[in-house]
Amino acid sequence: MDVQGTVADGFEPVRDAFAENFARRGERGAALALYLHGRKVADLWGGTKDADGQEPWTRDTAQVVRSATKGVAAAVPLLLHQRGQLDLDARVSRYWPEFKANGKERVLVRHLLSHRAAVPALDTPLTPAQAGDGVSGPEAVAAQAPAWEPGTDHGYHAQTFSWTIGELVRRVTGRTIGRWVAEEIARPLGLGLWIGLPEAERPRVGRIGDVPA
Repeated sequence: MDVQGTVADGFEPVRDAFAENFARRGERGAALALYLHGRKVADLWGGTKDADGQEPWTRDTAQVVRSATKGVAAAVPLLLHQRGQLDLDARVSRYWPEFKANGKERVLVRHLLSHRAAVPALDTPLTPAQAGDGVSGPEAVAAQAPAWEPGTDHGYHAQTFSWTIGELVRRVTGRTIGRWVAEEIARPLGLGLWIGLPEAERPRVGRIGDVPA
């Protein structure tokens, strides 16, 4: 398999390890960029971006990053705090009054960011359509009772993080988190980064397929 891209002098083993993923571990398509002290030392890609193995992975192929999106989402409240628009030590209900229902009146903004808000999941699951409509998720998590005393323990909010942070950002800025990221982060920095993929960008995206164990 022909690996594309470049590595800086001394980082040839990175290219070798990247190629080994294809040769020995069944990798189908991937990209890797590494920076050291602000300098790009590896920029590699290879394989194919579709499950059928017909379309080559290119320098411009985009990929779903799944839960790594939480890092981008968390940056938005921190930037709003830096700009004086959001107080991390304020109660969430200051910005989102409905959130205080069912014993969550003491939840702070910083608890949402640190997975200590005690609402990691919903008692009543949503349908896929509800989960993505931008309304049902925030409403459900606002009505949810906490699973422990908020702020006293930690639990990964895998299911609800997008709703809590997204709704908080919308209440503070009047913009969806996807629009805020596009206008305030991605566009100024020239990044191919989206929370909510524009239709025009869909052909760039690698389609994830099952990889044999």
